[in-house]
Amino acid sequence: MKRHLGRLNAAAILAILLGLTAPLTLRAQDAQIAPDSQSAPSAQPVDDQDPPGRVAQLSDAEGDVSLQPGGESDWIQAELNRPLVSGDNLWADQNSRAELHIGSTALRLGAITGITLLEVSDHATQIRLVQGSLIVSVRHVESDYSYEIDTPNVAFAVMQPGDYRLDVDAQGVRTDVTVWRGRGEVTGGGSSYTVAADQHVTFTGGDQLTYDVGQVTANDGLDTWAFDRNQAEDESDAANYVSPETTGYEDLDAYGDWTYIAGYGPAWRPRQVIAGWAPYRFGYWTWVGPWGWTWVAEEPWGFAPFHYGRWALSDSTWYWVPGPAAVRPTYAPALVGWVGGGPGTRFSFGAGVGWFPLAPGEVFVPAYRTSRTYMNTVNLTNTRVEMTKIANVYNTAVVNHAPIDFAYANRAVAGGATVVSRDTFINARSVAHNVVSVPEKELAATSVSHSAGLEPVRASVIGFGKPVGDKPPSAMASRQVVSIRTPTPIPSSPGENEAQTSRRLNQAALVRRQSPGTPVPIPSAAARQAEMQDGFHPFSSPSAENNQTKMQPRVWEEQGTPEPPSEAHVQPQAHASSLSEMHPPQQKQSSSQQQQQRSNAVSKPAAPVRTQNDQQQEKFSSWHQQQSWSPSSSGQKSASSSAAVKTSSSPPPPPK
Repeated sequence: MKRHLGRLNAAAILAILLGLTAPLTLRAQDAQIAPDSQSAPSAQPVDDQDPPGRVAQLSDAEGDVSLQPGGESDWIQAELNRPLVSGDNLWADQNSRAELHIGSTALRLGAITGITLLEVSDHATQIRLVQGSLIVSVRHVESDYSYEIDTPNVAFAVMQPGDYRLDVDAQGVRTDVTVWRGRGEVTGGGSSYTVAADQHVTFTGGDQLTYDVGQVTANDGLDTWAFDRNQAEDESDAANYVSPETTGYEDLDAYGDWTYIAGYGPAWRPRQVIAGWAPYRFGYWTWVGPWGWTWVAEEPWGFAPFHYGRWALSDSTWYWVPGPAAVRPTYAPALVGWVGGGPGTRFSFGAGVGWFPLAPGEVFVPAYRTSRTYMNTVNLTNTRVEMTKIANVYNTAVVNHAPIDFAYANRAVAGGATVVSRDTFINARSVAHNVVSVPEKELAATSVSHSAGLEPVRASVIGFGKPVGDKPPSAMASRQVVSIRTPTPIPSSPGENEAQTSRRLNQAALVRRQSPGTPVPIPSAAARQAEMQDGFHPFSSPSAENNQTKMQPRVWEEQGTPEPPSEAHVQPQAHASSLSEMHPPQQKQSSSQQQQQRSNAVSKPAAPVRTQNDQQQEKFSSWHQQQSWSPSSSGQKSASSSAAVKTSSSPPPPPK
């Protein structure tokens, strides 16, 4: 197995975490942590107001892909690396496609496809597929976690790890279910059907379903693209050093390298950064409920390193240090400490706010409403830190509402802190283009806080995306889907207005819940064909309309001809010797063994993920060219419009 680092100790570490955090829930202080609110603690159970530990990442978008944030009425252009949460809608238009990741699970949308994230939480991933094509690759299924895709006439529940595809026609009366690997259960029309590997089943109708079993059809461009992406992720080097449930980890190999730093352990550094680069500087802030202020990075690899782990500076080089690899990390909107911000706090240039990345072992204090158990979990799963230190910070910042005056490593680093004006911050403007220079003495005299202390405006919620001209079809807003479970709404956000709350709660009206019905055995394609030749008839006679629908071809992705396979394969670069000796990766499986594990056996060989392909290089080059930023007139840091690219070629000595 490739993902071996620390896996044997996973159960032990989880047991320790549970043992450490469980007693804390018994204390009276455990009712709520509400740093930004002066309201009395809620009488609800401790965990009711804790935000989910999982979100979705928009990891790839080609063509016209638009987003409707939960609770909003407008559609905007989808931005890579923006966290997607329960209630968000996503639409891929003609000749477009998109990819989402939720931990190790990948969702890939074909053209003319619309989905709603009904729920992304610690308990379930529930997707509303209104129309179009969706491929879901699930690498791990926990016993207490459910994966469900709901369409207008059936609900599909994933029962085993595998690769699945669902296609829904534009009228919402036909759903094609393809299982290449794994097993799933379809519920609809009062019955339940188990679809196994190498089966393709078409379900037609509404209150009464007819089904038709056939062979798995030939691959189209969406299939080939998804299989190639899966194979690249299967070969990910990063999975040796981080939990595979770290959303966005698969982006690290193409843009950086791993090394070992004494005192920190495995650490990752980007290969190329722009002069003046620092963590949490190239991107913008947006408001995503219930977490509040959330960082959206511009770097093509910029999801995992800004929502998990910590950042360390060694020999003038920034390194990302992940948390324990044996546990699933808890997502955070941004792991930073705040300086300035809030009413009554001003810099010499005027109203503004600053921040710096937290270093390994430093405690993150959520600015959003959580329980004390959550505060322990979000820290213990993202860095190695002592419980006594978490308790000290908690008592200082939350219980006593006192400024945090602990020594923060990255705050004292020259260029480690980033400061912008209030208008830049709340209006989701580019941070790198609007950095303000503040004297080090002034920064040192400003107390550290756990909150930005600024209220959002509408632009904060919409973010950086531009409004789209052509909106998705009305079915995106109104078409109901069949569901097995009722999605759990996410907790409300302090910055959420009444209209947003109303639209978010109306999400429950989009599902039509059905309990699993009478099991109906689905024969193999060969047995089905033999039965039909012998005069066998479906259990429910289809109407003429349904007969016409069944004769329609599969909903193919409108992507044109698939890309040809790569002709050359470059050997992956070697690890730093110190890291390889300490954590030697296990031998990779041969390509034939990998193909035997996947029943489709159609995955094309892909170049090793540690070598940038043309598309990845284009993404980085595009991002780099956009950063010809210049200082503004209010004392901002100076930078050449042709900023140099700094390339790291060898690991620096360990930190002093």
